Amino acid sequence: MDFDTVRKIGLALPGVEESTAYGSPALKVRGKLLACVPTHRSAEPGSLMVRVGFDDRAELLAAAPAVYYLTDHYLNYTAVLVRLSRVTPDVLRDLLGMAHKFVTAHEARRSPSRNRRKPT
Repeated sequence: MDFDTVRKIGLALPGVEESTAYGSPALKVRGKLLACVPTHRSAEPGSLMVRVGFDDRAELLAAAPAVYYLTDHYLNYTAVLVRLSRVTPDVLRDLLGMAHKFVTAHEARRSPSRNRRKPT
């Protein structure tokens, strides 16, 4: 499993585009980071950083600690690290789908409503 597989799966999701993050291959949704090859030296080679909520991350880490992990650098980020050598395409598809829902919902909550009236 490598980033080419991640790319193929990710680009099938609505609004996902190829990009970079800190000079590393990445996938973004409407300009917001979805997943990337981690650049921080604390990440293991052959890993993928995927955006997920803190609750989902805790569940993933508890369910499959051989697959998902964290380093101190990523503790305060809504992200989990994935050992690509330990996931199947189906698991990766589900994980990227989870990330897509998280990123699009998270950004929708942060965007101001288009129907708001401007103060006079």
